[in-house]
Amino acid sequence: MTTTGVIKIDVVLQQLCRAFNTSPFFHHLNMKMVLDGQDIKCIVDMDDSLIGNVAFQILHGGVAATLLDSIGGIVAMGELYKRADKDHIADTVKKVTRLATVDMRIDYIAPGRGRQFIGSAEVLRMGRKGCTTRMNMHNDEGKLIATGIASYAY
Repeated sequence: MTTTGVIKIDVVLQQLCRAFNTSPFFHHLNMKMVLDGQDIKCIVDMDDSLIGNVAFQILHGGVAATLLDSIGGIVAMGELYKRADKDHIADTVKKVTRLATVDMRIDYIAPGRGRQFIGSAEVLRMGRKGCTTRMNMHNDEGKLIATGIASYAY
């Protein structure tokens, strides 16, 4: 089990996933956060209610944007905990609870076709007051559907 000071990071990441997964909005979008080792992934199962383009039966761009923003935010939160030391846990909790999207850019690469969509993210920069993440969304066949970069303040 990996620890950071007194923090058991795998437990913290699992708790972050559980907290996100209680969201009624995520439930409405068939979205869930899952832990893959120490990486958090966001999964959306395709459903007819998520179709944006009826003629082509593709995922609504707003669902893709929500997936990217959500995975970017939770990965940023996880990174705050990964970098925390035992003497500053209270400050870290405060940052995590205040984290908010400041700016986000999304590029839609391919039509949102698939049975499932998987989002991943990486932190590009972590500062004292905010961070920047890069996010990707692939379908269940591994095809890149959308990518984004977001800035979060805390």
